[in-house]
Amino acid sequence: MQKIKVTQTGSVIARPDAQRKILRALGLRGIGQSRVHRDNNCIRGMVNKVRHLIRYELISD
Repeated sequence: MQKIKVTQTGSVIARPDAQRKILRALGLRGIGQSRVHRDNNCIRGMVNKVRHLIRYELISD
């Protein structure tokens, strides 16, 4: 199963509340913090909505 590593690269200051909530749902609290998630449609959708605030990479097991 593939996994996706998500790292926050941008600030949530002056961003819409929806984008803040998506970053929190991904488990990101600050710039430079990373989380690894299973790669599925739900996570891909969240990544797509905040792609300007994060960096991601696919990890294969």
